[in-house]
Amino acid sequence: MHEITLCQSAFEIIDSQAKLNHAQKVKSVWMEISALSCVEISALEFCFEIVCRDTLAQGCQLNIDVIPAKAWCWDCHEVVTVAKFDAGCPLCGSQNLRVENDDAMRIKQIEIE
Repeated sequence: MHEITLCQSAFEIIDSQAKLNHAQKVKSVWMEISALSCVEISALEFCFEIVCRDTLAQGCQLNIDVIPAKAWCWDCHEVVTVAKFDAGCPLCGSQNLRVENDDAMRIKQIEIE
């Protein structure tokens, strides 16, 4: 379960930004995760709650947007978006794709008080 490691890394960023901005509390966090990242959203939410326990982020609202991955289609020579591993090219139906950002995860926004 790599979700705990992802949450720990995300929390380090959140905590450092909160402290840098003299926050008393982290109210909300928005994350973007690639649809092909192999992250189980419910496990990520569970781990995030545990990692944030007894910190400035305890009880904050976690908002997760699952975003499609970008891929290059070798047959129609276009950049396309894919939402799952076995999806073909939405333009030509080819399975000959090179996925570009399959494991992306980023913190998009942090709301503090």
